[in-house]
Amino acid sequence: MTARRGALPSAAFVLHRYDWSETSLIIDLFTREQGRVTVAAKGAKRPYSQMRSVLLPFQRINALASRPAKDEASDVLTLRSAEWAGGLPMLSGAALFSGFYLNELLMKLLARHDPHPLLFDAYAASLPALASGVDVLTQAALRAFEIVLLREIGLLPPLDQVTSSAAALRDAGHYQLRPEVGLLGSDQDEASLSGAHWSALQQALDHGALVELQTLCAQSLPALKASLRTLLHYHLGSPRLRTRDVLRDAQSLAEWPLPTLSP
Repeated sequence: MTARRGALPSAAFVLHRYDWSETSLIIDLFTREQGRVTVAAKGAKRPYSQMRSVLLPFQRINALASRPAKDEASDVLTLRSAEWAGGLPMLSGAALFSGFYLNELLMKLLARHDPHPLLFDAYAASLPALASGVDVLTQAALRAFEIVLLREIGLLPPLDQVTSSAAALRDAGHYQLRPEVGLLGSDQDEASLSGAHWSALQQALDHGALVELQTLCAQSLPALKASLRTLLHYHLGSPRLRTRDVLRDAQSLAEWPLPTLSP
């Protein structure tokens, strides 16, 4: 994404933005080539700025940025251009909170300048499910994205073996995913999945088959929600995310169905 002679714009999504001055913004972008980067969008708030209507959440853009000429060591890049690259209508209602939840996970768990093309593709492919308004599709997309995110940043143990012994899972056995010890055998309860199901999740991950992963998640939503909630809380170091708190406040004032987020 960093501008060089002949460089091409990078595919990106806006994760977070805040005012920098009366006319400019600081924006966290999730890019396919460089991961999460922070850019200064100078003049983006001016009424005639071409970027004003482009720098919106959940819309795919092509962005080009470079380090400031006077500070080559700066971690904040200067946004040189941004163009809309097509996408869905803006998320609204409960879907909007689900999208902001994904953004908050990326902001908190993804280091800057750490590229994850597969995670970027999973994010882009999750948005249509959120926009569908179908609760099962939304929940499955959230769970699948959480799994891909944890896998990509190295926080997900293998899902086809007992973590402590590396022994293969028994198809008919039941296993729980626990933060400190990974997968281990357990009694059949609401927080456990069969060995066959855990192994199928791992196979879908290995093949990069997001649609198959979402389908498998849809078949085991209660157990996955409990497992992933615990795992995310453990690595976030906090029992709550801001998105969840805002969602609860909004739910008390609206009639939207409450999305099944993990935190």
